[in-house]
Amino acid sequence: MDIIRDDLKKKKKKRQIIIGASSLALLLVVGFFLFSMDPAAPSVERSSVWIGKVARGPMEVNVRGIGTLVPEDLRWITAQTNGSVEHIYILPGAAVEPETVILLLGNPELEQIFRNAELQLASAQAELANQRVREEDSLLEMEYQLAQLEASYENAKLDVRVNEELFAEGLVAERDLLRSQVSKEQLERQTDILGRRLATRRQQMEQNLAPALASVSQEEERVTLLRQQVADLSVKAGIRGVLQRLPLEEGQQVSTGTQLAQVADPSRLKAVIRIPETQAKDIQIGQTASIDTRNGVVKGEVARVNPTVVGGTVDVDVRITGELPRGARADLTVEGSVQLANLSDILYIGRPSFARENGTVGVFKLTNGGNVAERTTVTFGKSSVSEIQVMSGLIEGDEIILSDTSQYDDNDRLRLN
Repeated sequence: MDIIRDDLKKKKKKRQIIIGASSLALLLVVGFFLFSMDPAAPSVERSSVWIGKVARGPMEVNVRGIGTLVPEDLRWITAQTNGSVEHIYILPGAAVEPETVILLLGNPELEQIFRNAELQLASAQAELANQRVREEDSLLEMEYQLAQLEASYENAKLDVRVNEELFAEGLVAERDLLRSQVSKEQLERQTDILGRRLATRRQQMEQNLAPALASVSQEEERVTLLRQQVADLSVKAGIRGVLQRLPLEEGQQVSTGTQLAQVADPSRLKAVIRIPETQAKDIQIGQTASIDTRNGVVKGEVARVNPTVVGGTVDVDVRITGELPRGARADLTVEGSVQLANLSDILYIGRPSFARENGTVGVFKLTNGGNVAERTTVTFGKSSVSEIQVMSGLIEGDEIILSDTSQYDDNDRLRLN
């Protein structure tokens, strides 16, 4: 007969409780340990990131932009009067001299006005000549009268002298002497008066001729203007160079001010570079620049900085100081670089895609032999096209990830495979 032992059941139940409590305690400890551990660092292929190394030495501070070559001597030829295109003599690309005729405009009405103006000028000149003759004839008449009075006055003076001698000898009466003296004084006054009238008449002559002279001068200016307008119907290049544009067709009507053609000197080109407005603040006239024409690099110098911002960029004119490579021509797309400063004995590194000048950012610095990258705070200084100055946070020889790591903003460590 089996005997039920209650003490064994109690011992078994107690053992189960102890094992369960121990297991629960173990699970709690393991869970707390796992919870307190940092999340596993994500793995990154080393070949998929760009790694740069901090170096010490000189660094050029440059800014770069895209632009075009533009002629320094550029002339837009505009219509000086209305007309129609009668004939086009040359096409874009042709070499021209200052007197080369590019096209011929027609304006019969202008030519008729010019001929009428020439006739009016001839009429005004004839009227001036006739009036001058009349004025000069009047002067000659007065000069003749004055000459007669002067002759009579001289004779009167002679009569007085003779009568005075005869009167002294008693050969002539006193009355005759007095009569001759009165006659001399009268002729003297008449001569003086006529002489002053003649001087006044000479002055009046210029005043009388002034309206006719003004009329002739006005007609001459009008004829000169019309002659130039008629001459401008033969459109000339004006400068030596190459015909760049000719946006016209024969028979086309044009009005005053219409752009007829563009002529440029291809031997004298400058580069107009568009620099981002955030990088253009330190550009000054006279700074050294280089222009990459895709067929060679040529030296230049900043000649002008546009004071206004257009489309987020600033236009910078670079005067070419070196010899342009073959194939360089107007409107050619080029890449320009302007040297802002030359820093010596500084820490620098290749410019990360996320770095900003004079800014502080977090970067991943390689540690543990380059197998791990840990987030480090770095302060940058001056920046160039491809390099940036390191102010603090890194030392010479440190390596960091330069490529974009924004997808790992929640991580402080990366593993490089």
